[in-house]
Amino acid sequence: MSTRAWRKSSYCQEGEACVHISPTPTAIHIADNDPPRTVLTVSPVAFGALVDLVKSSAGR
Repeated sequence: MSTRAWRKSSYCQEGEACVHISPTPTAIHIADNDPPRTVLTVSPVAFGALVDLVKSSAGR
């Protein structure tokens, strides 16, 4: 990955099934763990909405 500070998801499964995030003040970068690395960049507001949606769907 780049020189960004990446954090691995606390919900990673065994092996390569992980998501990494690199937050900055103006964007959240999300990357998969498989080469080639794909990086999705979203606003903090959009990332917050995604997290809220995932949390609300978790109990279904």
